[in-house]
Amino acid sequence: MVNRQRVTKFRFCIAMALPQVALALAAPCAAREAITFDSGKLILTNGIATIEGSGGGGLANWATISGMGTNRAVGISAHVTGVELPDFRLDTHGLAIGIRDRVELAYARQNFNTRNVGAALGLGKGFQFNQDIFSAKVRLVGDLVYGPQFLPQISVGVEHKRNLDGAVVRAVGARASTGTDFTVSATKLFLGASVLVNATARLTKANQFGLLGFGGDKRAGHSVQFEGSAGYLVTPRLLIGGEWRTRPDNLGIAREDDAKDLFAAWAVGRRVTVTAAYVDVGSVATFAKQRGGLLSLQLAY
Repeated sequence: MVNRQRVTKFRFCIAMALPQVALALAAPCAAREAITFDSGKLILTNGIATIEGSGGGGLANWATISGMGTNRAVGISAHVTGVELPDFRLDTHGLAIGIRDRVELAYARQNFNTRNVGAALGLGKGFQFNQDIFSAKVRLVGDLVYGPQFLPQISVGVEHKRNLDGAVVRAVGARASTGTDFTVSATKLFLGASVLVNATARLTKANQFGLLGFGGDKRAGHSVQFEGSAGYLVTPRLLIGGEWRTRPDNLGIAREDDAKDLFAAWAVGRRVTVTAAYVDVGSVATFAKQRGGLLSLQLAY
């Protein structure tokens, strides 16, 4: 009953935000001045790409808008990311467009290689799960850096995920091969203290980020999950920090744990960011202690 109440409240918040989302999407088209590329954001304030393609940290979605464009311009970013675990490997790549630091549109492809685990599960050695993710995000209020000191930048987002191995994910107990996540994020960079903090609520039914489908025999519908991040700017070009992301445990065949990381994001140049992280995603498809490294390259304009 408590979980259903949380889901209902979350859906209500999204519904209340939709009129503002529509206005934000219409604003760029209605503006008289031409859209340009100015690359005027402060370094690292565009965030890095998550493993799902949206702007944020490696694991957690942030309220940031991808690209280096300010509120008078368009920004573009591209990323490639690899996550090496003891029994699996995840590779992602994608593109994102930021419009006037207000709207973000992104696409990402995930490839999850099961290596020897695939043979043990009867899928064949090196079997690979594939997923497409189409996402959109809108900044509602606030600013990451400027404005009132304690008013964060707040954004709402949607991520539509399409698993390309429907027959397989259903065989392991998933209810569907497609699903949609909804997010509300609040992010603030306190320049005086060189500290960045983020909190995200996610409405989701994804199993292992959607790589094992959506919903299961233990829980079929959406549940509210939490994503938190904290970082410290060692220099204007180096951000270190950590993230924690809770996840639903929908499948009876395989327990799913919370995911966490410790990361360092280094702006090699104004448009190039390299991120390295220690990642712990817990148990994956009955194989426990999946801890390893993440390396990501992002180009932003």
